[in-house]
Amino acid sequence: MFPEVAVALMPICEVFGSISPTVPQTSNTGEDISVYMVFSCAFLLLLKLWKFYRPPHEHCMLGKGAPVGSELTLEYLLLLRNNRLASSFNTPVENSAKENGQYLGERSSVIGSSLPQPLIPVKGQSPGALSLIAQPVFIDSFPNFNAWYRQHKACIASTLSGIVRCNPLHQIADKLLNMMYRKLSKGGTVSSTTGTSASSSLSNSSGSVGEEASLRPMLPAWDILGAVPFVVDAVLTACAHGRLSPRDLTTGLRDLVDFLPASLAIIVSYFTAEVTRGVWKPASMNGTDWPSPAANLHNIESQIKEVLAATGVHIPSLTGGNAPATLPLPLAALVSLTITFKLDKSAEHLHGVAGPALESTAGGSPWPSTPIVAALWAQKVRRWHDYIVFFSSRTVFKQDKHAVVQLLKSCFAAALGSSNSLVSKLTVHGGVGALLGHGFRSHLAPGGMSPVAPGFLYLRTYRAIYDIMFIPEEILSLVVGVARDLSTMETDEHCGQTGKSAHRLKSRQLSLAVVMAKVKQASTLGASLLCVTGGSGLVQILYQETLPTWFLSGSGTKPKSEGSVSILEGYAIAHFSILCGACAWGMNASSLSTKRAQMINYHMGFLASALQQKFSLGCEHATWKAYVIGFLSMMITCAPNWISDVNLETLRKLAIGLRWWHEPELALALLERGGCRAMSAAAELVMS
Repeated sequence: MFPEVAVALMPICEVFGSISPTVPQTSNTGEDISVYMVFSCAFLLLLKLWKFYRPPHEHCMLGKGAPVGSELTLEYLLLLRNNRLASSFNTPVENSAKENGQYLGERSSVIGSSLPQPLIPVKGQSPGALSLIAQPVFIDSFPNFNAWYRQHKACIASTLSGIVRCNPLHQIADKLLNMMYRKLSKGGTVSSTTGTSASSSLSNSSGSVGEEASLRPMLPAWDILGAVPFVVDAVLTACAHGRLSPRDLTTGLRDLVDFLPASLAIIVSYFTAEVTRGVWKPASMNGTDWPSPAANLHNIESQIKEVLAATGVHIPSLTGGNAPATLPLPLAALVSLTITFKLDKSAEHLHGVAGPALESTAGGSPWPSTPIVAALWAQKVRRWHDYIVFFSSRTVFKQDKHAVVQLLKSCFAAALGSSNSLVSKLTVHGGVGALLGHGFRSHLAPGGMSPVAPGFLYLRTYRAIYDIMFIPEEILSLVVGVARDLSTMETDEHCGQTGKSAHRLKSRQLSLAVVMAKVKQASTLGASLLCVTGGSGLVQILYQETLPTWFLSGSGTKPKSEGSVSILEGYAIAHFSILCGACAWGMNASSLSTKRAQMINYHMGFLASALQQKFSLGCEHATWKAYVIGFLSMMITCAPNWISDVNLETLRKLAIGLRWWHEPELALALLERGGCRAMSAAAELVMS
């Protein structure tokens, strides 16, 4: 529903942002309703649907292995909506647009026009009006929204450049500064010319209520939003140079948000972008200039470490001992602004925008930014203490790969059952319950917080991991490690894991059925974690890079392993890779069949070349043979449509290699699934 909601909000923002404000009207509930309030509610709700606050370094680090959902931009939402529309009407988007004349937004004029035609059919509409639903929507269809969106992306991508005084934005920015700092003297004023003194910008006294109202620029919201980045840049620069106190900075920004709540989005996007540039001096959170977190900073840090330790993740100290707490200046300004907001329903639209941005910015800043921000907010809202601690613990995984690896290991230990003392005793018996637990239950624990299951923590964390390119190799190593441990596990170890059970195995090794079930469970868990983390992008990396590298280099392979160990490792890898491909591309014909054909052809070509001994493998032969036979057997049985996408020559080479391994039935079944085009190759195989 997100794409449809976004499309419904865009014309509201376009029209109400183009209207000059009038006298507010009072609703039945006593709330003032104005053009600014309607625009701000629609604008902030729209921005909550996509990650407008994503800092520049995340754009650079997100590639083909980006986490699922990380591509959630405004263009992506509109693309989803238009594609759904085209699919539901079974017509291409372009043909639909041509049949209905112009695009939706193009039927509305720029300023002061009526709303575009409704996207949802109203009861009693004529049948011809229903065709309006089938029209695609693009950002270019809304001129004012598109102009702001371009400016927003430019401000995130690079620093602001000064504007000339004759520019209309300069005049609007000066009016906003005059409104924000009307109580300051002329000597302490700032101007939109990036922090320089300007006696013409501000008033000398607070004045009466009428004078205060006269200082507010009654302009369309889009005009004000265009000037807000220069206003924020000016006041932040003035604060950095000592011409504006931190308290006055926060007060002025709060006045701007009270005047036009939608300006909070521009303030947030500017601060998050500036934090990543690293050009601002740190602000000392000493309680004099900026709020101090000293009252509970160490308590927050210790609780974050406890939450992580309960899942088997151990990290070094987050803070620098007795060093003074500091934050980057833009982050200090942002957190100081957010803690001034009220905690009632009237400010929910502000918290919904500022909260995720503050968490993302603090998590991407140098340590210990996250504990400091958490401590400040925990001081303000004590009933949110446990919630703040839990969500702060997730940011550890943004910058620490070792912590991610530990969490993945804990997920496998919990799901498969482990006697590791680092994991909760509830995970000894394994299973989905031990992996996911019961969510976040602070109110049920005697001390205020209950241990969080590793799987639950990972599901709430994986989107925050910047670099996920190492995940396929780590998960593959864990799957192989489980297979190796299970194949060599003795009865005494198993009995020690399950306690003094009356049901003990009489043989010295685990039964083959138990081992195979555990291997399938491990490979299923690994495939699930991989696909959840990176989707088809990480599966593509698995097929193109991770698996070939693992077999060529023999990573993690123990020399002179027993035959049963090597065979089980190969089968575990085959089951894992098949499940990853099935989750990413599907088993049957789908819209992803083209990408699937490319990846399967690439991987099958690698298998055929290795079978022809065109290059040497670093892994043991038993492991390689078990993988090839297991992969092809499961493909023939579960995913025969994949084989129809493989080149005929590759199938021929694979069949010849299988015949060398004395697997004629498997070779014939492979060619049989190849269809009519493989009949000649199958006949040659039978004749030989």
